[in-house]
Amino acid sequence: MKKVLFILGPTGVGKSDLGIKLAQKFNGEIISADSVQVFRGLDIGSAKISAHEQALVKHHAIDILPPEAKFSVFEYVKLTKQLIDEIIARGKRPIIVGGTGLYVKALTLGYDFGGEGEDPKLRESLESLSEEELLARLKNLDPKRAEQIDSQNKRRLVRAVELAMQGKSVGSTQSEIDYLILALSMPRDQLYERINKRVDQMMQNGLVEEVKSLKAKGLTKFHQSMSAIGYKEILSYFDGEIDLEEAVRLIKQHSRNYAKRQQTFLRGLDCKIISRDDEAGIEKLVEEFYEN
Repeated sequence: MKKVLFILGPTGVGKSDLGIKLAQKFNGEIISADSVQVFRGLDIGSAKISAHEQALVKHHAIDILPPEAKFSVFEYVKLTKQLIDEIIARGKRPIIVGGTGLYVKALTLGYDFGGEGEDPKLRESLESLSEEELLARLKNLDPKRAEQIDSQNKRRLVRAVELAMQGKSVGSTQSEIDYLILALSMPRDQLYERINKRVDQMMQNGLVEEVKSLKAKGLTKFHQSMSAIGYKEILSYFDGEIDLEEAVRLIKQHSRNYAKRQQTFLRGLDCKIISRDDEAGIEKLVEEFYEN
């Protein structure tokens, strides 16, 4: 089994710094699990780590796409599985660091979000069926998947039946890796203070100028990259919908709301929730994971 360490947590908790420390200590390379940092030019608003930090430890899945591109969960999983194999082949340990929950869920639970193997005609016929009919078909084709799937989610039922009819498995990742998920925690008031200060620092570092440059290149809030927190609010400012003070207030609010959603998501994962300040405890858990 391929051992993969995940360092997760809400925005602003300090995942990147810890990831670098652990990679240095345990001979690792970092794969980013951040849906914004994949885009070039979105540096300040995504809190992208600096070139100096990237030089300390080899990082992957950062600055790999132009800002106008689209990037799906399916593509992320495909890329990350390849990177995991390459890192292990080099005698290194893959460490996935980030806060995009769907990426982690797809890697650890084997969920499929579309992509390879789509058949438009088959898809159309399946979408005409009810959830109950789709589940019945899936039970005949792939009983194990039928037990795991959300039976009320028609989109996933359609996709699961589609792949099963093509003789393909939905989510082989789960059986390929042995993983430890460390979910970093911090008292809410402390986390929210860090988030607010980080937004202020982004503004000082030139977030408005960064968004202005991207807008000049033709980027709008309808592009995937620019729908991210920090970018969409500043675009609204440029479009005259809100003033700059309100944009900053909304970035802070939306960031805090996002952190709350991330914490709720992590409680639903098979993970070890541990204080960000307990670095000795974190290192002990990682040591035990690699030794077993």
